[in-house]
Amino acid sequence: MLRGLTIREIVLIEHAEIAFRPGLNVLTGETGAGKSILLDALGFALGARGRGALLRAGADQGEVVAEFELAPDHLAGEILAEAGLAAPQGELILRRVADASGRTRAFVNDSRCGADLLARLADTLVEVHGQQDDRGLLDPKHHRALLDAYAGGDALAAVRLAWRDWAAARAALASLRAIQAEAERDREFLAHAVAEVDALDPQPGEEAVLDATRRRMQAAERIRADVVRAGEALGGAGAEVLMSDAARWLAGAAETAEGGLDAPLAALDRALDALAEAQQGVEAALHALDVDPLALERCEERLFALRALARKHRVTPDALSELAADLRARHAAIEAGEDRAAELAAAVDAAKSVYDAAAGALSAERAAAAARLDAAMAEELAPLKLDRARFATTVVPAEPGPEGADSVTFTVATNPGSPPGPLNQIASGGELSRFLLALKVCLAARGADLSMIFDEIDRGVGGATADAVGRRLATLGQGGQVLVVTHAPQVAARADHHWRIEKRVEDGVARTAIQPLDQAARTDEIARMLSGDRLTEAARAAARSLIAG
Repeated sequence: MLRGLTIREIVLIEHAEIAFRPGLNVLTGETGAGKSILLDALGFALGARGRGALLRAGADQGEVVAEFELAPDHLAGEILAEAGLAAPQGELILRRVADASGRTRAFVNDSRCGADLLARLADTLVEVHGQQDDRGLLDPKHHRALLDAYAGGDALAAVRLAWRDWAAARAALASLRAIQAEAERDREFLAHAVAEVDALDPQPGEEAVLDATRRRMQAAERIRADVVRAGEALGGAGAEVLMSDAARWLAGAAETAEGGLDAPLAALDRALDALAEAQQGVEAALHALDVDPLALERCEERLFALRALARKHRVTPDALSELAADLRARHAAIEAGEDRAAELAAAVDAAKSVYDAAAGALSAERAAAAARLDAAMAEELAPLKLDRARFATTVVPAEPGPEGADSVTFTVATNPGSPPGPLNQIASGGELSRFLLALKVCLAARGADLSMIFDEIDRGVGGATADAVGRRLATLGQGGQVLVVTHAPQVAARADHHWRIEKRVEDGVARTAIQPLDQAARTDEIARMLSGDRLTEAARAAARSLIAG
């Protein structure tokens, strides 16, 4: 609900503050008094294009502030969240400033923003209707959503869910088909590659193990010759024979040496023991260094085969096992893909059947709602002196989508026998205003969160028709908020809250003033609307009668 509007230095308005309320708020005044200035100022605060000429003459800066009271779950919260701004907490203040150079600045709850954000918020806050209404009820793009809101059923939710499932099934099948198509192009390559990789059967980390084994075998071949020569020097043709001969010779001489050779003999015994230990170690080392030339050859062949295959597929040797799994999967997709494709195709058909059933139920719901809306419109049009006009909601098949498989258009035939057509192409200015009003009355539930603004929607009508317009505007105001700019006393008489807009000239300067009216002032204003500037008791009596009626 629009709670307040503050205007400073805009066109003829020096300073004005209006506290709007729930119900029917009426703005009246003579032609040229500045009623359109008020709506232009509100539009400026709601993101409409600003211009230097909007400023009051002589002013350097102008400002408009619009304050809204919001329900906790109002859609404005989602828009602010998307823009990275804080939730409104039940109150939303839109402020826009313009300077003489034409530059403008916009704020939401004192946070700087762009005018485009104000415009997005405006779509959730107000609906403006007049003879030049170019969106909302006149835009066929919105008619389906309006009819669904009027229907009030749950078939649309079922359609959206079914569409999501159907779309997911189609996407899964399309993805598989794309994989199959790519794999089919590589069928021969994949078959050969899988056979080649399977034959080699690379294991994770195998290349590093083979490389270490190969280097160890090559090192063993290089040192084995030296170890053999060392063994020969220690063996029977070398140190062992010489030491044994020395020990034998010393033993023969020891008998007459009277103990002088005991120590050398003992040392030789210890040396022979150490020599035997050394020989055993050398023999063990030679055994360990025994390298099967065929084993080295097999190791090198395996290592080189792994590295060659890795180069061929442009991966590291350690990635060959992962490559093998991928190649097998792609090859298997060709072999088993058709079975899986058949399963997914069946899932698509099943999801489509569910969608078709849900869309059919939604179409039936829309057809029934269209009939109710047409009947309700017929009842509303008669008192508005449009009893010869025929309003029709057309529901025709359309391309399936998340909102169903229907196209919805509001059409009207203003004269018997004439073909129906779009509202904004068939109805004249005065007729269009009344059609829009009748539609808003029938679709009133949708406007519960919106402040509805009607700019001279009663233009071109009077008498009983104007009275009918006023009563329907009052109906719209019940449980919501309606702002009306009007010249019709019959409409003004139905107001819950009334303001008079007048232009005054003081010291040669024209200014627009906005005054809230109490009961007595309301009576005088409606009397003026009935009789002109000269108020009479008869006019006041007629005004009181209108207000009471």
